[in-house]
Amino acid sequence: MSLAEKHCVPCRGGVPPLGGHELEMMQSQVSGWEVVNSHHLAKTFTFPDFRTALDFVNRVGAVAEEEGHHPDLCLSWGKVEITTWTHKIDGLTESDFILAAKIDRLHPK
Repeated sequence: MSLAEKHCVPCRGGVPPLGGHELEMMQSQVSGWEVVNSHHLAKTFTFPDFRTALDFVNRVGAVAEEEGHHPDLCLSWGKVEITTWTHKIDGLTESDFILAAKIDRLHPK
């Protein structure tokens, strides 16, 4: 099953964040997402105008609500910057990569 077909699992804490080989394997499954300091994922999406970028943010917001996993979104003209991590453990879990894969599906190629 691909990451985009899975669902985010609420983190209750008490689990270690992903690291090492496990983190590398997850990153290899999402294109263009940068793992920053082994702590969070970040990616910038570009668009031809503000309206298209705003529409994308709204679709990302809907998926985030469905999954119960909420990224930081920064909207500007023709650009959306997304950052995500699991706050409960202050690091990355599989759910962050699942959300990233779902977000990638929303971006018009």
